[in-house]
Amino acid sequence: MSSTKFEEFLSKVTSKVKSQEAHNKIKKELTNHLQKLSQSYIEKGFSKEDADEKAIQEMGNPFIIGENLNPLHKPKMDWILIVLFAIFAGISFLPLVGGVPEQYVSNTYFIWRQAIWYSLAILVIIGFLFFDYQKLKNWWVYFYASGLLILLYLHLFGIMVAGATKWVRLPGLTVDGTMMSLFFFFLAWAGIFNKINEFRNWKKQGFLLVLFWTPILLYTMVPDYMISIFYFLCILGMFGTARIHKRLAVNLALTNLLAGIIFIIMFYMTSRQGYIFARLSAFINPSADSNGAGYLYRAVRKVLSEAGWFGNGLTNVLNFRLLPETHTDFAFPFLVYSLGWAFGFVLCLFLLIFISRISKNAFKTKDLYGRLIVIGGAALFAVPTTWNILMSFGVVPIIGVSLPFISYGGSAILFYAAVLGLILNVYRRKDLVEPTIADEIKS
Repeated sequence: MSSTKFEEFLSKVTSKVKSQEAHNKIKKELTNHLQKLSQSYIEKGFSKEDADEKAIQEMGNPFIIGENLNPLHKPKMDWILIVLFAIFAGISFLPLVGGVPEQYVSNTYFIWRQAIWYSLAILVIIGFLFFDYQKLKNWWVYFYASGLLILLYLHLFGIMVAGATKWVRLPGLTVDGTMMSLFFFFLAWAGIFNKINEFRNWKKQGFLLVLFWTPILLYTMVPDYMISIFYFLCILGMFGTARIHKRLAVNLALTNLLAGIIFIIMFYMTSRQGYIFARLSAFINPSADSNGAGYLYRAVRKVLSEAGWFGNGLTNVLNFRLLPETHTDFAFPFLVYSLGWAFGFVLCLFLLIFISRISKNAFKTKDLYGRLIVIGGAALFAVPTTWNILMSFGVVPIIGVSLPFISYGGSAILFYAAVLGLILNVYRRKDLVEPTIADEIKS
């Protein structure tokens, strides 16, 4: 009888709450409160039925309660992130206005393709926004396996472009397979860290070690060094956020540190004459090979020095015929040269707000899995953004890395759209999910 009374009361409450997603959470919270009130009346000598009735009366009018709870349990949108995404999307067309000097097609071709990619990106964001992201957390094995299969496919059948077999040909288009795999690994590790404390024995810790380093090894064999860096720092960010028992955290840190040292030694011994070391040598001393690998450093420095506060105009591409990839890797120096340092500073400010906003949103949810997704996503935006801008100033080596949402390229746009969609999803449901983060984790 009491259960029926409680259910009737809860049904009346939730009838005033528009968000269906919040009903279960509200019912669980109010049921616990009703049971505590009922128990307190039983201890005072009331019968179970009378105690339940008194508990319901003390709670008050269920319809008023529901009306008060309704605004507190509405799905929320982070409109600041959405507006910034729209701004970045608009800016991404600017490097295409004057044409792409090294390509023998009109600028209209690239503009239309960019418009198509952004149309698809909006659909991707919407697709990842309106579902319960928590349903993904137990699928980490499948996500990891998917990422691994993509990398194995690249090694066997990948299309080589610029010395890297990172491309997969699909009907009607070619996509970056390493970015596809990175997205799956990102989801997989969010699921792993959500239950990381289950990996306490040495066998499971060894298994984690293999899981972590296998993608890095495969990425360097493609080779795609920047994706391996993105992967490493994304997982590192999640590791720092996950609620890991102290002893387990120390064990994982030490074993991975040792594995990292071994990996670096082996990498150095097998790649001393490779592409990456040529780029590092040019970074350290650009003038040593001014017509080879060091040329890009001199070219970027030259065009930035001629930018001025308000630039040279979008159609003035004289100097950019000497600097390749002004629509992709070097979109930032193009924008500074064309629109000036004033625009460059504003763009950097917008990017900083975008990334800091994502990072702050991670701590607005009490769901550990959601927090891991947002922290990992913040790293996936922060690392390429920082690297792309710093390499334009010669602070870090020039390696192929695009500026998220601004550089031309469909694979990258769709990848970041999927990540942003998940981040917005977590924020949207932050007041609807049940808390899973304890105040303290005992060692």
